Amino acid sequence: MQLTPCNPRDGIYPATDDYVHAMEVRSAERFLFISGTMGLDAQGNAPESLEEQLDLIWSNLRRILAEAHMTTDNIVRLTSYLRDASYAEANQNARIKALGDRRIPTTAIVAQTLVPEWLVEIEVVAAA
Repeated sequence: MQLTPCNPRDGIYPATDDYVHAMEVRSAERFLFISGTMGLDAQGNAPESLEEQLDLIWSNLRRILAEAHMTTDNIVRLTSYLRDASYAEANQNARIKALGDRRIPTTAIVAQTLVPEWLVEIEVVAAA
């Protein structure tokens, strides 16, 4: 599989250091579409802090990816749903920590979550 960032420099606003405008995926054999994943523990409980929920989200995503024999290296698209705009920086930092040097197309949306205790929900698309 070949991943090629598509990041035009002219005629469009510049991408920041934490994402790319688009990702071309060539010769992928499999795609995995992961539902919005919350920061819930194995019993379905959400910790109170944003940081703990973000840690659990990324732990849960790694577990789901592993079930499909993938890792965070296979993520090619990510959407975050934030209960409050003030969560954007913590969410960005957690994403950068989880992905290392990889930059992917990403969108953050401020939205009311289905349960008030859920502070962030993240969905991803992975390819292999």
